[in-house]
Amino acid sequence: MDGLNPDDPGWIGSYRLLGRLGEGGMGRVYLARSERGRTVAVKVVREELARKPDFRRRFTLEVNAARRVGGEWTAPVLDADTDAPTPWVATGYVAGPSLTEVVDVQYGPLPRKSLRALAIGLIRALQAIHGAGLVHRDLKPSNVLVTIDGPRVIDFGIARTLDTAAQSGDGLTGTGALVGSPGYMSPEQVRGERVSFASDVFCLGAVLAYTATGRLPFGTGEGGIHSLLFRIAEEEADLTGIPEPWGELIASCLAKDAAQRPSLEALLASIEGAADADGVPGAAPGAASGGAWLPGEVLAALGRHAVGLLDSEDPEGHVLAGSATRPGPAAAATAAAGAGAVPVAGFGPPLAYVPSTPPPWHSPAPGGFQAPAPAAYTPFPPPARSARALSVALTILLCLFVLPLLLRGFVLAVAYSRLGAQDSMSSPDAIGDFADLRFATMASEGLNMLMGVVVATMWLFWFQRTRFNAESFAPGRLRYASGLASGSWFIPIVNLYMPKRIADDIWTATTGRPTGDQRWRLHTWWWLWLGYLVVSAIDSISSWYDGTFVVEATDSIVTAQFSNLLGIVSTVLAILFVTRLTTLQQARIAGHARGLSW
Repeated sequence: MDGLNPDDPGWIGSYRLLGRLGEGGMGRVYLARSERGRTVAVKVVREELARKPDFRRRFTLEVNAARRVGGEWTAPVLDADTDAPTPWVATGYVAGPSLTEVVDVQYGPLPRKSLRALAIGLIRALQAIHGAGLVHRDLKPSNVLVTIDGPRVIDFGIARTLDTAAQSGDGLTGTGALVGSPGYMSPEQVRGERVSFASDVFCLGAVLAYTATGRLPFGTGEGGIHSLLFRIAEEEADLTGIPEPWGELIASCLAKDAAQRPSLEALLASIEGAADADGVPGAAPGAASGGAWLPGEVLAALGRHAVGLLDSEDPEGHVLAGSATRPGPAAAATAAAGAGAVPVAGFGPPLAYVPSTPPPWHSPAPGGFQAPAPAAYTPFPPPARSARALSVALTILLCLFVLPLLLRGFVLAVAYSRLGAQDSMSSPDAIGDFADLRFATMASEGLNMLMGVVVATMWLFWFQRTRFNAESFAPGRLRYASGLASGSWFIPIVNLYMPKRIADDIWTATTGRPTGDQRWRLHTWWWLWLGYLVVSAIDSISSWYDGTFVVEATDSIVTAQFSNLLGIVSTVLAILFVTRLTTLQQARIAGHARGLSW
């Protein structure tokens, strides 16, 4: 990482810059920290690109799509301002070297155990990226960062933006420019053909071949870029030295015909079913070495990198060095007079510092409405805890909640039958057993309200536990404070949409992907529950025994029966939602315990 230059801004949005991580054709990348102490990478678009409306529009679409990518195997998008004069996007900073540095400098070709763990992580990352409708288009070792708990893929979607610019002919790239990195491009990229998800599978095969041998499968560009591209498009890859069964698997990824390449799901099944480095079929990555998936030399380098990151808290030579707070207007003026380093136009003026805001190391522990903890703040969330017991108790209560609805439905059916035999303009109390039917209706409604309170109480305990677990699975990537997992259900208007958004975040953090895993259970239950809430509110305005005429009483019964039906269906779907989400979290927790989530 390089230090900041005098012309660099001190702040971008709410992020204090610490240094430069790099610079490319799209813009600059800075290391920064949020006001709460999280380390992030802030990517700033070049001014000449920002002035092009088409690029800005595509950049906005790409950022919005990238937000949907889960953050377990990628650097998650945390914040962005695509409407600023100089657009920027902030992603989670991955504290680790690139795969290029690991293979070329630190260690060399990685062993089979590391290769297997890397392959699984990259496949999971591509599944999340493809699930968001993105094609990476530039998967290469320098875009794969190595961490203690697995690889992380960065820069997804940006290559797609530049590709669109190149195809549109608006001058963002030169005529005939290639989108991708020579040596890791697919044949269809070389030929300028339509690029699909299969292109990323080809790039994955090239990355795995490089990791296993330390060399590119189609050679380098020493003989000229055109000869390299010809080999990619027409010749077979050099897979000499790749251990089996990896040679056959990588060769299938490098098929020239995109239709002949395996799907990510098929690759994952083949890898997980293969023997690990010790010959134990299906063993977890790193299980043979106590959970470590990387060689010792690489782990030591990661430790040194983490120490160096801590030293970058207050970079020397920067106008804001030594200050952990954002400068106010007076400080900004002083800095401008003394050093000429003011925030660059387009990022907005610095916000006023609020002294009453506690620094991040004194922030309350995660948990919403809890009091600040007296102990030192730790950025690591508490470990996930099983929600199975709460799920079982909640499921039982939901089943019991249906019984008053069934009882009420039976009583209303009897009352409707009796009323149907009367003149429509007569009084409802003229029917036989009117007093008994009214009492039975009131009793079933009272029992339904009582069970509703009990179910709601247990629901809040379960929902809060799953939210805590989600924070453990994806720390810092969930919207809203954890206390809102309970509080949002009781805030008028907000409770009509916020609990659903929190549940979406919990599901995404649990699965690591924005779609799939039977998420329809969540969506269907939510909309039917809202329908039940609205219809039951209408039903509560009056009961059948309050009507002046029989026709009014029968109309009230029809509304009440519809409310009963929605209540029963939404309760069944709630049970399906609760059991599925709990099962997913239980599998995730068990995977951590067995060392699967490296």
